[in-house]
Amino acid sequence: MKAWNADFTKKIEKEVARLQNLGWYHSFELPDGQVIPGIQTLAQLRNRLRQFPVPQDLRGKRVLDIGAWDGWFSFEMEKRGASVVAVDAVQSEKFLIARELLGSKVEFVLSDVYDLNPAELGNFDVILFLGVLYHLKHPLLALEKVCALATDLVCVESYVTDEGKKRNRKPCMEFYETTELGGQFDNWVGPNVACLLSFCRAAGFARCSLESVIHNRAHVTCCRKWDRQAGSEEPPYVVGVENSASHDQTFAANRDEYVSIWFKSSHGKLGDSDVFPEIGEYGARPALVLSTGHDGWHAVVKVPPGLSPGWHELKIRVRDSAYSNVVRIGVGVPAPERRQRGVATTEESALKIESLGDGKTWERNQVRMRPAACISLWVRGLPPVCGAADVIVRLNGNDLQSSFVSEADSAGVRQVNALLPSWLPAGKTSVTIAVESSVAEPVDVEILPGP
Repeated sequence: MKAWNADFTKKIEKEVARLQNLGWYHSFELPDGQVIPGIQTLAQLRNRLRQFPVPQDLRGKRVLDIGAWDGWFSFEMEKRGASVVAVDAVQSEKFLIARELLGSKVEFVLSDVYDLNPAELGNFDVILFLGVLYHLKHPLLALEKVCALATDLVCVESYVTDEGKKRNRKPCMEFYETTELGGQFDNWVGPNVACLLSFCRAAGFARCSLESVIHNRAHVTCCRKWDRQAGSEEPPYVVGVENSASHDQTFAANRDEYVSIWFKSSHGKLGDSDVFPEIGEYGARPALVLSTGHDGWHAVVKVPPGLSPGWHELKIRVRDSAYSNVVRIGVGVPAPERRQRGVATTEESALKIESLGDGKTWERNQVRMRPAACISLWVRGLPPVCGAADVIVRLNGNDLQSSFVSEADSAGVRQVNALLPSWLPAGKTSVTIAVESSVAEPVDVEILPGP
């Protein structure tokens, strides 16, 4: 912050009267104790921020203030030690004046919220999204953009149509075509509390909690990571994953896509609050959890916004269980790179597929598509201590989790089974086996249409 001397103080004293006539929305306390009054008092601003669990010490953290306007929240984050970027769709002269008066180094970016992306701005430890949502025609899209920029904490404040104990539990939202809300043209939507929370969950945050509602302003804390550590109970086992819409294993990096996860768990009566998937470094809240019978389960989760193109680990836990086996999914990975994953890692790989066939009819070198179609491979060179969780069946570069690995026979060959995805088209394709970084030479398999 700026070093204050007598000359600079005199300059400020001459300016204070002029500054007070500029029509400030935020109030500011200057280093010499003088206050520039705004519509929002210092007490009101501090109370708004107090609704969220923002640490007092933000040294080493990056903070993004979206809809900064006059900039009080930006400068407050800087006082706490953060490196701060302030964003607004219009550049306020008062923000620039306040930044000069405070000797601030806050970076200002002129941008619409829909244009924000981590490739240009990077990611942020804390994001303030205060008093912005109801000014937007596309609130859910905006929240997805915000989620993609965050590594963990996002503070969302919005006008809501209900408060008090008699809130409507059904998510609903009012739309204001002109000036119905407060006589202001750029007030577009009025969600109720339930709708605001639904928006935040649907945008891709792992956890969302309502902190308070004060004078029709709701304060919601959104986090990208789970707050519970893995336990010691028996872990679930991921049997397979696929794109919920296209039923293949391709996922775009910048689209609204969902993953279907099939897993086995001995825990009964699981709901969406009992299942904790992770993709990459982020939690992925289930949109759906269904029993498939016996110990089988199906969960559908949104691909976390902001994942960089590449291969990401997917794992899951339930209640107080340990984490499951890891399955890797490719996000924004082109087809040539997927196929390259099926190439052997060395000319003399220890892994070798001796033969393969249909896991139900035992027909050699072919598998017929039907419900729960299964491929069986007989493999030499698997590690002595090796189970289904350790072996990946790689079909045309896409990973399928093995469902069964036998003990070795007298010749050292082991049987590996994997369920085939329903999307698999008829025709020839290649299949291989991968254990950690070791990949066997691929072999061809004929996929036949079902009966």
